[in-house]
Order: sequence, then C-alpha cells, then structure tokens
Amino acid sequence: MSQAKSYFFSGIGGSGMLPLALILRGKGVTVAGSDRSLDQGRLGAKFEYLKAQGIALFPQDGSGVTSADQILVRSAAVEDTVGDVVAARNVGARDMKRPELLAELFNAAPVRIGVAGTSGKSTTTGMIAWLLHQAGRDPTVMNGAVMKNFVTPDALFASALVGKGDAFVSEVDESDGSIARYEPTIAVLNNIALDHKGMDELRSLFAAFVNKAEIAVLNLDNEETAALLMKTKVRTRTYSLRSGLADLHCSDIRLAPDGVAFDVLEKDTRAAVTVELAVPGEHNVSNALAALSAARAYGLSLKEAADALKGFSGTKRRLEVVGNAGGVTVIDDFAHNPDKITATLATLHAFPGRLLIMFQPHGFGPLKLMRQEFIDCFAKHMVDDDVLIMPDPVYFGGTVERSVTSEHIAAGVRQRGLQALAFAERNACGDKLIELAEPGDRIVVMGARDDTLSVFAAELVERLKR
Repeated sequence: MSQAKSYFFSGIGGSGMLPLALILRGKGVTVAGSDRSLDQGRLGAKFEYLKAQGIALFPQDGSGVTSADQILVRSAAVEDTVGDVVAARNVGARDMKRPELLAELFNAAPVRIGVAGTSGKSTTTGMIAWLLHQAGRDPTVMNGAVMKNFVTPDALFASALVGKGDAFVSEVDESDGSIARYEPTIAVLNNIALDHKGMDELRSLFAAFVNKAEIAVLNLDNEETAALLMKTKVRTRTYSLRSGLADLHCSDIRLAPDGVAFDVLEKDTRAAVTVELAVPGEHNVSNALAALSAARAYGLSLKEAADALKGFSGTKRRLEVVGNAGGVTVIDDFAHNPDKITATLATLHAFPGRLLIMFQPHGFGPLKLMRQEFIDCFAKHMVDDDVLIMPDPVYFGGTVERSVTSEHIAAGVRQRGLQALAFAERNACGDKLIELAEPGDRIVVMGARDDTLSVFAAELVERLKR
C-alpha cells in the first residue's frame, strides 16, 4: 500500500468496499469515492457517514479521478465503461480491483486470520473481531457486514476496525476467485456448498486456501469441508456440533427465539465452558465454534475466548428483528443461497408462527446457476402455511442475461405443493405481504447485495402500524 498516493473507490457504498475505505482512512490515507446508489439518490445515511469520516464523494462520471497519483479501486459491479474507469485510463492512474487491495493489506499483517466458506463468514468474522477486541488484542477487521457491537452514534456502519494489534481479521470471498490472493496465518473454513461457482472449482479454491495457512480451522459437520481434512498438509483444528472426534465440540444446545446457549468441550485439554449467545439458531453455534477455534489457534485459552465472546450482539441483517406491529414480527435477513436460507428457515421453524417469506435473489446469474437448488431448498424447508413471495432479482444497471426469473422458482415451489408467488416489482410484493399478514405471523425479508432491503423491511413495519 502506498501512503503517498490517494485512493478513489468506485462503488464505495458496496459491502466489500466501504470497510476497506474506512480502514485506509483510519490509517490516515486520503480516500475519495463515488457510487451508483449515490447518483440515484439512494442510501443517503451511508454516504453522509462516509463524508463524516473525511471521505470526499463525487458522481460516478470520472470527475473525481483527475491525477496519475490516484489509485482507482473498483468493485466487481463497476464495468470498464463507467466514467471513473475511463478517467483513470485517460490520466494514467492505477486501476485495481477490490480484492487486490484487500489482499495487499491482509498479507502485510503479522497475523492474518482469513474466514472463508459459503455461509457464515460475516458472523464468524464478527465473533472473532469481538472476542479479540474484548481480550485486548486490538485487531484490524474487514467485514462484509455491519458488526453491531461496534456501532455507535458516530459509527453507524461499523463493518471495519482499525487496530494497533498484530491481527488482521477478514472474511475472504470465493465468488470471484480472489480467495487465491490471500496468505493466511489461520485459515477458517466454515463450509463448502454451491453458491457462485461449480463444486469442483470451489473444492480446488478452498483446498488451496487452507493449505497456504500455518493452521487451518475446519468444520467436521460439513461433508465437503471434512473431506479436506485428509488432503490438508498443514496443522488443523476441527470443530463440530456433536462429534467428539473434533478438537472442539458442544453438547446440550439450548435454543431460544432470541439466542442460544451451549456447552463446549475441548478434546485434548478436556477444558469445558458454557457459552450464551444473543443470536439464535444452531448455525450460530457452529459459527461460534469456528470463532473459538480460531481464537485457540491464535493462542487464547478456551476460557479466555469464551468469556470474551459473551456479549456478542450479532451482525446486521442476520435474522435481525426490525419491529413488531399488529402482532406481526418483521425480520431482515441476508440469506441468499440455499445453505443460508436453510439455516434461517430451520431457526425460525423451531418456534411457532407462520412465515411470509419475501426472497429477492441477488442476481440473475446466481438465480440461473442455483435454480433447482433454490426450488429444492424452499420446497424442503417451508411448511404448508408458509408463503414465498419473490420479486425479480436486484438490478442496478449493467449488462445481464435474464433467461431465468423469479417466476421460475415460484412455479417450481408451487409444483411441490407449497404456496409461492412472483411479481416483477418489489413494491407489489410488499402490498401482498401486508394483505396476507395476520397476528402471529413473521415476515422475513431475505436477500443480498441491496441495502434498500433494510429500508423495505422498516417500511413494512410502519405500514403494519397503520
């Protein structure tokens, strides 16, 4: 990283871009940026927050890129024809993708904790961040989600920390293949399942990632991850919800609507601790075991790590209760692939109440790739009274092939005997949700890559109040 130069983030509002911009700004680097959402007048609070951090914002027309001394950093959504990219080319500024910058920062740290996997990355990263912070290790953290524990009136979008300790904790992404850039000290792998790429490519990417680490943390409950154990050439720490073969396993899981408690046992030391989390579901027990395993690999004792994990309040948009009105609870959730959707539905179905599920796919490409898996997932994990309502995928511009739409998913779910509807526009989905909602129901707003889903969920609460 060059501190002599300034950085211009094109697409600065993105979940992977904003924390990187905040980390650089926190290190005293000059940062500016642009975003399509800013130009469209959306998500004003986020951009006001960035400006309050001393980050100048420009239209996404190239007007902010004026010197060869600037480094353009762009998200995957920013195409070569966007004004910022054209301007960078014209003035001779370096043009780098977001993963290049993250890898540069991550690989320069003394201790590098990379959190990978199809599901649970953001929550596990948030847990590791919190427990290291509470244990006084002062980590630097890059998270794709806002970490509730670090939110303050002056830091509403706390998806990054800039610490003075030796650890850099980051979730790392396999969707664009950039996971190959990272050189972790501790590689955490939660799970491997179909999402953005085919399974053969995913197996190869994740195997290469864990084999570059000094120690790999692996989930024995996931068949694909467990299979890597025999092929991993580095030291490992394993975890499992129930298998005593794992280095860390748990017993007596006690579920509640707003949290979960469980006992953790360590095989080698025979240490035992009780953990109480303020986030619900067995999937969060698994995330916590991953975080505790990473902390043990870092050098904390099990008791120190478990004590530090207490008080973890979750990440935004992960089964987040937005409000309750007229006996109807509205929940905002990031679930966007079959694994995440399964975890969300299983957690909610552990307690009474019909589910009205509004699922907005995060792109036409993923919808096409996982068409049958989405149908199978909803058909298996919905119950007779549940209703699935889908708008077409999120789209903010650019070129995209649209051969598979939300109606294909809804029709497949209906063919399996369950209730599913699709509308072209999200507003129509909102109208239908309000029409159907009755006391005791839970409305779940699911989807990724679109911060306006949280606004949509909050608006549903206000409409229910009226």
